[in-house]
Amino acid sequence: MLYSCKLKSVCNLPVTYNKKINTAGTSNADVPLADPGMYQLDITLRRGQSLAARDRGGTSDPYVKFKIGGKEVFRSKIIHKNLNPVWEEKACLLVDHLKEPLYIKVFDYDFGLQDDFMGSAFLDLTQLELNRPTDVTVTLKDPHYPDHDLGIILLSVVLTPKEGEHREVTMLMRKSWKRSSKTQSLCLSDVHRKPHLWRGIVSITLIEGRDLKAMDSNGLSDPYVKFRLGHQKYKSKIMPKTLNPQWREQFDFHLYEERGGIIDITAWDRDAGKRDDFIGRCQIDLSALSREQTHKLELQLEEGEGHLVLLVTLTASATVSISDLSINSLEDPKEREEILKRYSPLRIFHNLKDVGFLQVKVIRAEGLMAADVTGKSDPFCVVELNNDRLLTHTVYKNLNPEWNKVFTFNIKDIHSVLEVTVYDEDRDRSADFLGKVAIPLLSIQNGEQKAYVLKNKQLTGPTKGVIYLEIDVIFNAVKASLRTLIPKEQKYIEEENRLSKQLLLRNFIRMKRCVMVLVNAAYYINSCFDWDSPARSLAAFVLFLFVVWNFELYMIPLVLLLLLTWNYFLIISGKDNRQRDTVVEDMLEDEEEEDDKDDKDSEKKGFINKIYAIQEVCISVQNILDEVASFGERIKNTFNWTIPFLSWLAIVALCAFTVILYFIPLRYIVLVWGINKFTKKLRSPYAIDNNELLDFLSRVPSDVQVVQYQELKPDPSHSPCKRKKNNLG
Repeated sequence: MLYSCKLKSVCNLPVTYNKKINTAGTSNADVPLADPGMYQLDITLRRGQSLAARDRGGTSDPYVKFKIGGKEVFRSKIIHKNLNPVWEEKACLLVDHLKEPLYIKVFDYDFGLQDDFMGSAFLDLTQLELNRPTDVTVTLKDPHYPDHDLGIILLSVVLTPKEGEHREVTMLMRKSWKRSSKTQSLCLSDVHRKPHLWRGIVSITLIEGRDLKAMDSNGLSDPYVKFRLGHQKYKSKIMPKTLNPQWREQFDFHLYEERGGIIDITAWDRDAGKRDDFIGRCQIDLSALSREQTHKLELQLEEGEGHLVLLVTLTASATVSISDLSINSLEDPKEREEILKRYSPLRIFHNLKDVGFLQVKVIRAEGLMAADVTGKSDPFCVVELNNDRLLTHTVYKNLNPEWNKVFTFNIKDIHSVLEVTVYDEDRDRSADFLGKVAIPLLSIQNGEQKAYVLKNKQLTGPTKGVIYLEIDVIFNAVKASLRTLIPKEQKYIEEENRLSKQLLLRNFIRMKRCVMVLVNAAYYINSCFDWDSPARSLAAFVLFLFVVWNFELYMIPLVLLLLLTWNYFLIISGKDNRQRDTVVEDMLEDEEEEDDKDDKDSEKKGFINKIYAIQEVCISVQNILDEVASFGERIKNTFNWTIPFLSWLAIVALCAFTVILYFIPLRYIVLVWGINKFTKKLRSPYAIDNNELLDFLSRVPSDVQVVQYQELKPDPSHSPCKRKKNNLG
């Protein structure tokens, strides 16, 4: 028998009950709502149908929350890449009265913690019959867009009255819902925390493709490969016009499960201006691979043609960790001594990838932005180091939260940047951004509690609030120096490039400034030839004769070495020639204003979406301008001692090159270089080509990054000594 029942909701969301015939059972309408008895609500979450797509691939990773009285009482598992998920999960809830409806919310899980809202509905418990199993079909709606079709959720529910001994249990449950916000948030934190503690690393080297399917009219393809392990995603570079691409790229995944997992691999053909063509797919079952061993795999592409050649290595690793402030690794003398010994200069060649140890104490925040209509926020904090991402518990209804958590990370690159972001947990939508700081590891002063002014999303200006952190970094300088000469670790969560008028203009101005340096140098040299200033031209002529007559190849690194030394003495003497780049800062602020405007007028972007091909070209030009400008700025910042560690490393390298070029004839150096290049493929067939100089420069920040990493001065009222009393709301 099928009948409809009114669903208690502001949006009048429909719910359909498919009741099984049952002669025993009384309607709950006969039971007064003020009845002191308690109820047990048994729910089986069956499945979802035609749910909303929230990911770029046209799918979602849905999970379901149940709430009663504003408190979360159940959270389902996540079903990956499925719009028709099957859960078959059971929940037993104890309810002290039936006035509060069951609030059902569906989200799309994103590893970056910004879960997307997929719809919600209310289930009126007063309309359920007692002791009778009922099949319920819930239609999901978005209160902001009531006309959108977001799919349905299928449930089975049984409502049973509980008396006597069950009353005590129910009272305990009710009390647990009314605990302090700190206790509640700790429970929620446990749910979030588990998938963020990784137990090993899966290193994949994408070698080549063989006999791939031709997708273009010229009989070729522009192939690239996508990898996915859970919520970790990588994308290879595009190899134009070939069916046998040679990639030689490496990607590192974090392994969160002891038993391994499945890596999904798809090959695509890049098409500018339209949807990319699918070439084929394959999978790697990590549970079938042995650890601490490199496996060469030749995988046949399904639903397509050709093979992919990969190297896969599973290695165990020390896990990142979260603990309370009272449990502090560095305050334990034995543990501290063990860590210092682990990264001592004597252990240079022991595990070259393990560069150092980072401990971050997230103590508290003050004066945060109010994100809720009540004038409060529900803040939690996310700590990121490259692809390692951990979070604190949520402190509810508080603008001055205290977390008192300690995070530890293994450092793989000392030039990494620690990012600490504060969010507001939103019950109905994705988390709201409250503020962020980015701290280069090399700028950290160990053991010092500091108040960091929170910045906006672009890290260009302050936002409301400060966060108190205490950070310690221990690393091996030799390992860190060697790590500088190999490619940087890619982040598997990257913001998608978008077309921005301000960003395009900013990159053009940056590149123009780099080019103008060369143009001005050419004008200066030409003026010497024209004898505009006789004294200057005479000095230049004498210098030219002296240099050319006495020139040796070793003088090139020697001149660069002298330039670095000259700038160093200018800095220590107080005559710093480094100038604050106000132009870049102004451009970044303009970009932030444009972003805010774009967020408000997101529905007015139809014109750019209609000319997708032109947008692709503009984005490519925008990125090329950024790369060229960043290259010039990084060279300048190396000589300007922006990052002293890197400048000292450059001095060591230039000294070595000067000595080598002075004592060893050039033909021997070229001979060694050529032998190395010709035999590299024979000695290591699957080695990834890299350029040590470019890898070094990639660690030097551009002018934009210098502004983003710049620490803002805190308000004098915010100091560790003047601690404000928490607003408990």
